[in-house]
Amino acid sequence: MKLLVTRPMTARATAAISAAFEATFHEGDPLTEADAAQAMRNYDAILPTLGDRFSAGAFRGDARCRILANFGAGFNHIDIEAARAAGVVVTNTPDVVTDATADIAVMLILMCARRASEGERMLRAGEWTGWKPTQMLGSHVTGATVGIIGMGRIGKAIARRCHLGFGMNVVFHNRSNVSALDIPAQQMPDLAETLQACDFAVVAVPGGAGTRHLIGAEELRALGPEGYLVNIARGDVVDEAALIEALREGRIRGAGLDVYEREPEVPEALIRLSNTTLLPHLGTATDEVRTEMGLRALQNLLAFRDGAAPPDRVA
Repeated sequence: MKLLVTRPMTARATAAISAAFEATFHEGDPLTEADAAQAMRNYDAILPTLGDRFSAGAFRGDARCRILANFGAGFNHIDIEAARAAGVVVTNTPDVVTDATADIAVMLILMCARRASEGERMLRAGEWTGWKPTQMLGSHVTGATVGIIGMGRIGKAIARRCHLGFGMNVVFHNRSNVSALDIPAQQMPDLAETLQACDFAVVAVPGGAGTRHLIGAEELRALGPEGYLVNIARGDVVDEAALIEALREGRIRGAGLDVYEREPEVPEALIRLSNTTLLPHLGTATDEVRTEMGLRALQNLLAFRDGAAPPDRVA
C-alpha cells in the first residue's frame, strides 16, 4: 500500500511507519482541498492531521484512497459524512493525547491566575525593579472552582488534576449525563449556570459545526469579570472577536489559549492584550506523545491493511 503522511513525524514513528508501508512524508504546508483531492487519487492510504482540508470537495471523483488514519483525537478537518459516502474509513488517535492535553490546561490555569506571561514579558524587557508586596497580584487557584465544558476523556483528566492537585471544586457542562467519575463533581443544568458558578472555565469539547462559537459574548458575560477562560479544544469553539472585546473591556479577567479560530493566524488585538496567555498549539507537544500518536495511527492502518477492524474507527 502506498501511504501519504502529511507531516514529518518523530524519528521513532517515522521508522515504524516506513518499515510497514511504502510511505511518502509531505514536508510542505498543510494540504489544501485540491491537494487532498489529488492525494486521494494517488495513494491507497493517508495519514492526515490538523490543517489538512479533507472537506467535501476532496472526496469528489474517483478516489484510490480507502482510509484516512488521522493523527490526533480531533478530526473536524475531515468531512465525515463525505468520507462515509465515498466509502472511506476514518480513524483517530484517542487516549494517547489525554494526559498531555490535560497538563497544558492546568498550566494555562496557573499561568493566567498568576500572570506568568505578563511577568516574564516585564522581566525580559528590563522593567522589573524588585519585589513589592502589591506587585502583579493575581488570583489564588487552590480552592477555587473550575468549570469543565465537555466532560470526555480530556475533561475528566483536567478535573482530576484540578481537584486532587489543587483542591479545586469541580462543576461541569456536558451534552449527556456523565457517570463513573472518581472525584466529586457537579453536573450543571446548562452552560450559562456552569460559567456563572466557576472561577476558571476550561473548554474541552470536540470541534465541528455543533460546537462552533459555543463560547460567545453571552457566555463570556456569564463567566463574569473575575472569571478566566482556558481553551485547549479547537479554536473556533470560541468566538474570537467576542473574546477580544470581553478581555479589552474587562468583562472577563483573563484567557489562556492554546488554539485559535484561524490557526496559525493570531489576531494582533489578542497579542497586544496583557491579560492573555498564548501558546502555539502545544497541547500534545512531547516526543513521547507525538510518537505514540504516530504509532496509534499506524495500528489503525495495519488493521485496515490486514482486513481487521481498525480499533479507533470514527467513520
